[in-house]
Amino acid sequence: MYIDTHVHLNADQYDEDLQDVIDRALKSKVEKMVVIGFDRKTITRAIDLAERYDFIYAVVGWHPVDAVDCTTEDLEWIEQLAAHKKVVGIGETGLDYYWDKSPKDIQQDIFRKQIQLAKRVNLPIIIHNREATEDVLNILREEDAQQVGGVMHCFGGSVETARESIDMNFMISLGGPVTFKNAKKPKQVAAEIPLEHLMIETDAPYLAPHPYRGKRNEPSYVPLVAEEIARLKELPVEAVAEATTKNAERFYKFS
Repeated sequence: MYIDTHVHLNADQYDEDLQDVIDRALKSKVEKMVVIGFDRKTITRAIDLAERYDFIYAVVGWHPVDAVDCTTEDLEWIEQLAAHKKVVGIGETGLDYYWDKSPKDIQQDIFRKQIQLAKRVNLPIIIHNREATEDVLNILREEDAQQVGGVMHCFGGSVETARESIDMNFMISLGGPVTFKNAKKPKQVAAEIPLEHLMIETDAPYLAPHPYRGKRNEPSYVPLVAEEIARLKELPVEAVAEATTKNAERFYKFS
């Protein structure tokens, strides 16, 4: 069995065939899916999906790219939703220095506020990091994020950064890019980081694994991520499936 620990079934890309996508995931032995909300629309959809399906859970937060749009009322709403029995984390939050919609100082402020929120509600933090590793790690340290811990979602950094993150009580989650032929860093992380610190995800509809690269991703593809990790670790895929599922169960404390 597998758990897709980070998927956007709340995305517009699934409007036409959502039930088919969910059915394919279940047939592929994906027993649970964590749907990530990151603004008003996607958070509302994530909660709705979690209420409709026993095996779907929700994470609520505000994406760094859109930090400039985040209001005090939005953060208060997220904190209220954190009490929902199917909400299992805060995020995705973090920093994104690739896109320039939101100034860095605003991103950092909203990131800090969500770490503080996560500590108040005692839920783990789901981290988005794009071209901002040093600032992400510094802010996590300064805000004492290790109190609640979290996960480095769709991790693309170095083995050293992965180990720094683990030292701060963070899991490492690998997605489709680990299957890309030119993805040296994710492959090194998969090979060298012990299984007890790893989770798997799709980040669907984005970042589809090989051989579907460039197409719409979906949670039924998460076994392909596990298969590549197993190949790199020279382990049976069943061992990777079992370990990453146990890790996700422990991390998200599914009720």
